Amino acid sequence: QVNLVESGGGLVQAGGSLRLSCAAAGGTFSSYTMGWFRQAPGKEREFVAAVNWFGDTIYDFVKGPFTISRDNAKNTVYLQLKSLKPEDTAVYYCAANSRGLLERSGVSYDYWGQGTQVIVSS
Repeated sequence: QVNLVESGGGLVQAGGSLRLSCAAAGGTFSSYTMGWFRQAPGKEREFVAAVNWFGDTIYDFVKGPFTISRDNAKNTVYLQLKSLKPEDTAVYYCAANSRGLLERSGVSYDYWGQGTQVIVSS
């Protein structure tokens, strides 16, 4: 069992930045692909970015500029959010893919955190 805990969300003005963190406990973090997803009110969950154990990354380039990174020594994955817009307002979730696959589909991820709220004011 893997426990994921996100932090770093909050209220920010448009154009601002936030860095989200996701700390993992249990499992073998360094072998997992870690992803970030988000869900806005009334909308479906959508993919943001993912990073595999080797450091390869994939993004949804419609969003952003966002940067995903990981620190295997700290069992933590980060999502740097820059130039935020009101439409980036959502709950941001991190997720772990135990097969290590670099995937955009949420169904490929085995473990999920509870989410951290990001609100961008205009």
